[in-house]
Amino acid sequence: MTRLKKRIQLAIIAVLAWVTAAHAQFISNSPHDSPIKAEAVQYLFPEQVSVPAGKPTPVTLHFRVAQGLHINSHTPSDEFLIATDFSIPDGMGVRLGTATYPDGKIISLAFDPSTRLSVYTGEFDIEARIIATPGNHLVQAKLHYQACDQNECLPPKTINVPIDVIGK
Repeated sequence: MTRLKKRIQLAIIAVLAWVTAAHAQFISNSPHDSPIKAEAVQYLFPEQVSVPAGKPTPVTLHFRVAQGLHINSHTPSDEFLIATDFSIPDGMGVRLGTATYPDGKIISLAFDPSTRLSVYTGEFDIEARIIATPGNHLVQAKLHYQACDQNECLPPKTINVPIDVIGK
């Protein structure tokens, strides 16, 4: 029964956080009015990689979470939380074989110290094993996440991860 109660509490917290963030965005058209920045996660590098065509090749992708924010890890502590996920859409000349994510940092929030969350903060890397066809491909990969601070969460967001992949 306590496990079910905990899941219900987490679901309620997630919904309330989303509603609060959505309401704050509706009231304010200025990103400067919100304590959560619109650019919560930034893709750092690489901008270009050369890989052997047709062979699964590891590429390390570097990201930064804005100071004061966190995003759920790829394996969040509860099924109701939104996982960070990297993908490459079909038709790019490059496909994602697998992606390896870092372990999350375990934190608790002040308003609910008993709940432990697995999150990314600061800089983190994802190792993507990609398979490219021969040629030059401007890939618009995607990173899906939900950013939060200690008090509220933004709605889930997907950012572009542009990578120029040269398959040789």
